[in-house]
Amino acid sequence: MSESHEMPAVDRITVATLGPPGQRTFLLQARQGAEVLTLKMEKAQVAALAQYLGKLLEELPPPGHLPEELELEEPHDPAWVVGTLGLSYDEDEDRVVLVAEEAVSEDEVGATARFGASREQVAALAIRGTQLVVAGRPPCPLCGYPLDPAGHACPRTNGFRPPKL
Repeated sequence: MSESHEMPAVDRITVATLGPPGQRTFLLQARQGAEVLTLKMEKAQVAALAQYLGKLLEELPPPGHLPEELELEEPHDPAWVVGTLGLSYDEDEDRVVLVAEEAVSEDEVGATARFGASREQVAALAIRGTQLVVAGRPPCPLCGYPLDPAGHACPRTNGFRPPKL
């Protein structure tokens, strides 16, 4: 069983990728004091997180100066894979709380990571997540799956006339 983590006031939180487009690994990383936690995510999870954070921030007071240092720190190796994400806002602490749960089979109990981050930190996280998602391969205009430079066998065309970049 993986280890759970509680970081109520992170010093930094970011998303990043390792590898070339089409083979990228998406990572969520947070640091509080000496503890650094890296988790593996899917591209769709990063996109949904960025979108939801943007909507949440619209309802809150504007953030101040956004952090600029958003590169990964060591260790890059993910502790576990994220299955589900949850978000809430703690008005008393003025913190956005992000809860990541480990992807496990139905009969297993997975780990949980809870991160408390400032509005500035999550605004930077949302911007960076959006930038990473759009920097990947463009989607096929017919099916939405990513296009490779050589095209792909689009299910909407039954494999004929593969769309090109």
